[in-house]
Amino acid sequence: MELVTHKKFKSGRLMPWGKGTVVTGAKGMVYLCGNTATADDYDPTDEKGGFGGDAAAQWRAVLTNIKSDLEELGSALEHLVRLTIFVKGPFPDGGVLSSPNYHLDVMDEFFAEHCPKHCSYNNPPPSEIIGVAALAQPDIVVEIVAVAALPD
Repeated sequence: MELVTHKKFKSGRLMPWGKGTVVTGAKGMVYLCGNTATADDYDPTDEKGGFGGDAAAQWRAVLTNIKSDLEELGSALEHLVRLTIFVKGPFPDGGVLSSPNYHLDVMDEFFAEHCPKHCSYNNPPPSEIIGVAALAQPDIVVEIVAVAALPD
C-alpha cells in the first residue's frame, strides 16, 4: 500500500493541511464515526457521565480515541487519509476557535508524539474545520471524523 499526501502551498508558503491523499494498493478503507471526548462513565441511554475537560483536553481525548479505534480496526495514524473537524461556536470571540490551545498546537503536540509525519509543519492529511452552533451535548466542543486506509 502507498499513501501519498500532497502538500498544500499558498503564495509559496506551506499550509498546515494537505491538499489531498492518493491511496494505491490498500486492502480497504476505515471510516470512523465522529469521535468526542466522552468520559469513561458516559452512558448515552440515561445521560450519566459526561465529556471531559476544556477545549485542549477534549482535542487530546478525541485524538487518542481515533488512534485507538484505528488500531483496533487494523489501521493506524500513519494511514490517515482525511480528518473532518467540527468545532462549537460562537465565533470568532468564543468557543474552541478562540482558545489558546486551538487546533494546531494540540494537534502538533499529539502527532509529534504518536505520528510525526502528520504534524502541520510536515505533511498532515487533508482536513477541514467546520464551525457549528452546537454538537450532540452542550459541553462537547469538538468532534472529529477520520478516514484511514487499511494496509495490505
